[in-house]
Amino acid sequence: MSNSYATAGARPTSRWKQFIKSNLLTFLTVLGVFGGTALGLTLKNSAEPWTQREVMYIQYPGDLFLRMLKCLIVPLLVSSITSAIGSLDLSMSKKIAFRAIIYYFTTTVCAVILGIILVSTIRPGAGREVSNLGGKATTRQVLTADTLLDLVRNLFPPNIIQATMFQFRTILVPPANATGVPLTQYKITSEFTEGTNVLGLVMFSVVLGTCIGKMREKGKPLLGLFETLSEAMMIITSWVIWISPIGVLFLVAAKLLEMASFVEVLGQLGWYFMTVMLGLMLHGFGTISVIFFLTTRKIAFPYIAKMSQVLATAFGTGSSSATMPITIRCLDNMGIDPRVTRFVIPVGATINMDGTALYEAVAALFIAQLRNIHLTFGHIVAVSVTATAASIGAAGIPQAGLITMVMVLDTVGLPAEDVTIIIAVDWLLDRFRTTINVMCDALGTILVNSLSKKDLSGDANGHLELAEPHELVELRPDQKE
Repeated sequence: MSNSYATAGARPTSRWKQFIKSNLLTFLTVLGVFGGTALGLTLKNSAEPWTQREVMYIQYPGDLFLRMLKCLIVPLLVSSITSAIGSLDLSMSKKIAFRAIIYYFTTTVCAVILGIILVSTIRPGAGREVSNLGGKATTRQVLTADTLLDLVRNLFPPNIIQATMFQFRTILVPPANATGVPLTQYKITSEFTEGTNVLGLVMFSVVLGTCIGKMREKGKPLLGLFETLSEAMMIITSWVIWISPIGVLFLVAAKLLEMASFVEVLGQLGWYFMTVMLGLMLHGFGTISVIFFLTTRKIAFPYIAKMSQVLATAFGTGSSSATMPITIRCLDNMGIDPRVTRFVIPVGATINMDGTALYEAVAALFIAQLRNIHLTFGHIVAVSVTATAASIGAAGIPQAGLITMVMVLDTVGLPAEDVTIIIAVDWLLDRFRTTINVMCDALGTILVNSLSKKDLSGDANGHLELAEPHELVELRPDQKE
C-alpha cells in the first residue's frame, strides 16, 4: 500500500520535470526576449548616449547567432524542398502545392483587406504632424513594373551557384539633365545585388525534386543524398538553437540602445504603431485561427502554444528565413509529416508574408493621410494588389519590408523619401510582423498536413498524421510497453 502511494505521489513530480525538460528551450528563449528588453533599458538609462561601437559590442553575440542560422538556410532549403517533392508521387506533390498556395493567397489577401479597413477607420494620420524622425532607408528610383518583372526574373536564375549569393534587380539611370524627366525615359540597366535569391532556389529545388520523383528507381540514390543532407542540417540546427536565448537577448538589447528616445517616437507615431499592432493581432489570432478552424475543425491556440519557442526566436531575430530551421524542427516534433513540413515551410518563408502585406498597406495609407491626399477606391485597390505582390518579393530578412515599401508608395504617387517617416518604429513592428509571418507559415503547414492525411496515408512512404498537441508528450521508459 505504501509503495503504491509513493508511486502515485511521484508521478505528478515526474510529469512536471518532464514538462520543464521538454519546454526548457522555450522558457529560456522567452526569458532572453524579456532579459534583452530589461538589459537594453537599464544600459540606456545608466549612461550617456551609447556610441555606435559600444552598441556593436553589445550586439556582437547576437550577430554571431544570426550568422550561424543564415549559414544553414541555403543547404536546408534546397535539401528540404528537393527531398520533400522527390519522395512524393507527382499527383501528391501537386495537391500539396495547390493547397499551400491557396492558403497563402487567401491569408495574404485577408491581411491586406484587414489593414486597409483599420487604417481607413482609425485614420491614424489624419490631422497629425509627424516630423521626419531620421534614419536611412534603402530606396532606389524604379517603376512598379520593374519590381514585378524582377520578381519573375529571379524565379529563373541564370546561375544556380550565383543565386545562393546574389539577386537580380533593374536599375534606372537618370540622363544628364534629369529635371522633369519621367522615370519611363531613364536608361535601363541591371545589376546583381548581394543577398540570397530564395525564389530562384525554391524554383530550382521544386523542379529538381519533381524530376527525381519522375525518375523513380533511378532517382533514389540522388534522393537519398538530399534526404541525408536535410537530416544533417536539422541535427546542426538542433545544436545552434540552444544558443538562441543568448543571441536573442543581445539582439533586443542592442536595438533598444540604438533608439534615440523610444517614448518620444511612440508619442509621434503612436496611432500608426497601434493600428499596425491591432491589425497584426487580429489577423494572427483572429483571421488565421478562423481559417484554421473552418478547414481542420480544430482550435489553433493549442498548436500556437507549442510554437512559443519558434515565435520568440522570430521576434528576437526579425527574420523568417533565419527562423525556418527552428520552425521545421518544431513541427517535426509535433508529429507533422516531414515531407509536408520541408515543402510548405521554405515556400512560406519565401512568398507568404501576411504581416508585411498588412503593414505596407497601412503604412502607405497612413503617409497619404499625413499629406492630406485623398485616395479613390481605385487607388486603394491598387495599394491592395501592390502590397500583396510586394510581400511576395520581400526577402525574409530583418526590415526587408522597407525596400518593397517604396514600390507601394510609388503606386499611390508618394515620394520614396517618405519611408523615413515610419522607419523610427519599423524595427519593432518588423519583429511583430515577422512573428505573425512565421506563425501563419506554421499553421498553414499543419492545415495542409490535415487536408492531405488521406493522400499521405495512401502513399507508400506515408507514415505520419496530424496529432493533437496533448498527445505529443513523450512517454518515460517505465511507461512504454
